[in-house]
Amino acid sequence: MIAPPAWLRRKAPMTAPPSPSVGDGQRVYAIGDIHGRDDLLGDLLALIARDSEARGAMPAHLILLGDLVDRGPGSAQVIERAMELARTDPLVRFVKGNHEEAFLLAARGHVRATHFFRQYGGTETAASYGLDPRDCRAMDDEALADWMLGNVPRAHVDFVEGFEDSVEMGDYFFVHAGVKPGVALHAQSPDDLRWIRAEFLDHPHGHEKMIVHGHSISENVDAQPNRIGIDTGAYRSGRLTAIGLEGTARWFIQTGVASGV
Repeated sequence: MIAPPAWLRRKAPMTAPPSPSVGDGQRVYAIGDIHGRDDLLGDLLALIARDSEARGAMPAHLILLGDLVDRGPGSAQVIERAMELARTDPLVRFVKGNHEEAFLLAARGHVRATHFFRQYGGTETAASYGLDPRDCRAMDDEALADWMLGNVPRAHVDFVEGFEDSVEMGDYFFVHAGVKPGVALHAQSPDDLRWIRAEFLDHPHGHEKMIVHGHSISENVDAQPNRIGIDTGAYRSGRLTAIGLEGTARWFIQTGVASGV
């Protein structure tokens, strides 16, 4: 039998799963990539607090989806704020992103990692710890590794090291970058959870759970039948986004703009 030409071979459309639920008796907020915008994080946390209060008393979980650091001007300040959240709210959880991975290596003095750290916006992160950007650009990788080892507080390094690879709640799976299609969620590799892009974004079929992720910038929320992307490029757009979930309800909150779906 002769196979039809490529333009006639269509992928089967994905069947939309039943409305996913985050579970009973709890409310969940997840925040996309912050990238050093401590100012926007403060604004969004205030918006989330007002939103949760308006919706009535209920345990409210907060999940930060990684990439707290790099590119924006206040990475050290974001980590400080995150540490304070962890100290004061037992319902806050943190997912490790690819930028945390590079940051941790550079902060431990790994020379090879500092090259990638700078490429990913680490110059701004080092500046938030007190290194003049001009000096950072002039340093070789070994000098920068030594500087990071001596100037990034070990409390920050230990805190970020403790971030989770993923968070599962009800029918939702929260992760930084995405998941590898066809691999069970419990068997996903940390590399894929923090780095995957096209293979995940282009996958047309459903996963075990609804995936909520950051990592891949879109102008606004990227809500698909099998995934929801909430990285709206805060460091350059000024728009930091959170998803709110309660039962099967879903809505979005953004700095400067609030919208619901």
